[in-house]
Amino acid sequence: MGSDASKLLEAALKLPPEVRAAMAGSLLDSLDTTVDADAETDWEQEIARRLKELNSSHPHLVSWSDARRKILGL
Repeated sequence: MGSDASKLLEAALKLPPEVRAAMAGSLLDSLDTTVDADAETDWEQEIARRLKELNSSHPHLVSWSDARRKILGL
């Protein structure tokens, strides 16, 4: 990593976490310039399905702590 990049990284690490997260997201987005049309369509369908479920009278909601435990196998 060059001197300018090192200085930029050092300055960025001093920023608040939410600013660093936004910056990291922007940097990652800049690396992926291709769009997967199938993935976009699949996500649109998944979002529609989830919204329909949330708007139904019987949504199945899971708290983040419960979801995290399941993900981590705890």
